[in-house]
Amino acid sequence: MEVRASSKYVSISPQKLRLVCDKVRGLPADQALVVLRFMPHKGARFIHKTVSSAIANAVNNYDLSREDLVLKTIFADGGPMLKRVKAGARGRYKPRLRRTSHLTVILSDNKGEE
Repeated sequence: MEVRASSKYVSISPQKLRLVCDKVRGLPADQALVVLRFMPHKGARFIHKTVSSAIANAVNNYDLSREDLVLKTIFADGGPMLKRVKAGARGRYKPRLRRTSHLTVILSDNKGEE
């Protein structure tokens, strides 16, 4: 069985989130939480919250065992960009793109694959 959780409009660029996603993909869910807890990256906090939400969904809604859950898929897509400007030299302006992300986590239990 697969359980999904997502976070939308996360205020970090998808490229920075993908660096953290690659470190925890394929790990058991509890081990991924421990790894994310001690990572210094800003994106690790957002991923930790989303993985915790997916675990809670699996335990409360589907009565799955927490120890059997594995991060099957985790990915970050680009969200809408906030377009801002900053004053530049000689009366010009410099565009600033505030990027956002949509984060999706899919957990799977080991029993479905056997």
